Amino acid sequence: MKKILSLILAFTLAFSLAACGGAASGTASPASSAVSSSTAAGSAASSEAAPASITIQSLNANKETVDLEVPYDAQRIAVMDMAALDILDSLGLGDRVVGSSSTALDYLQSYATDDAIANLGTIKEADLEAVMASEPDVIFIGGRLASSYDALSEIAPVVFLATDSQIGVVESVRKNATTIASMFGLEDKVDGLMADFDARIQTLASFAQDKTAIVGMVTSGGFNVLGNDGRCSMIGKEIGFENIGVDANIDTSTHGNEASFEFVVEKAPDYIFVLDRDAAIGTEGAQLAQEIMENELVMGTDAYKNGNIVYLAHPAVWYTAEGGVQALDRMLQDLESTLLK
Repeated sequence: MKKILSLILAFTLAFSLAACGGAASGTASPASSAVSSSTAAGSAASSEAAPASITIQSLNANKETVDLEVPYDAQRIAVMDMAALDILDSLGLGDRVVGSSSTALDYLQSYATDDAIANLGTIKEADLEAVMASEPDVIFIGGRLASSYDALSEIAPVVFLATDSQIGVVESVRKNATTIASMFGLEDKVDGLMADFDARIQTLASFAQDKTAIVGMVTSGGFNVLGNDGRCSMIGKEIGFENIGVDANIDTSTHGNEASFEFVVEKAPDYIFVLDRDAAIGTEGAQLAQEIMENELVMGTDAYKNGNIVYLAHPAVWYTAEGGVQALDRMLQDLESTLLK
């Protein structure tokens, strides 16, 4: 009996040693595999964790392109540029806006009237105390506030984006939307927002082929011609009307160059596009653009006789929000509704 027990013990010991040797030499047990998988998953999750900040390209006070470090996925946003607010709203980030400039834009009115959103002044003059009190993680401004860039930078990083007439309005919108989206991990939304703009531009460009135009802005009772270097540049640059109102080498990017109605008659454009600046900024008591434009001289032009004077129906959008996604949609609507009717 003792001999049988000894044989059983010896056999058991040998089996145990073989099992241990097998585990040590290569094949992991289910338990050790689970631990390894868990560790690998943890490492992967750690490597993919959201960064505290990212670096984007923005403009500085001198309107020069610089690298700017901004917080990633900022929760508190102050906005004093309507194009930027337009893009933030389009990306579904409106609930993070803690302060906004006043605006007359109907589709962004809620940001100006919501008591929970601080009034930060205007797009031309910031209320620095209100900005500071809103405790933003990041601030967005446009060109009108470039002179306040340094003061605002003392409060939070300042993102200053603009449209670039060299690449055009549509590409500027795409570029700026991508920049803003990257700050929140929403880059995959941009293509959807921009989906049909290229096709709409192409349809309008086909219409504009071989047609001349004067593009201008009515302001304070006068008429200023605009080139392809600033406001309304999309009409000449991307849509493709031959803009015969100005010399290509003359800067018209701010408010255009004053022109006489005799000049308009002399140029004899096929189309005249009119931006009503007074309506855009709500000038009290100002004449409507149509009242100013439809004078005896202009009414003698073929553009008038053929019904080819186009009054841009959303002047505040063209004047204060050019560069926004929803703004671009409205701008194209203004052209489509008159040219493609």
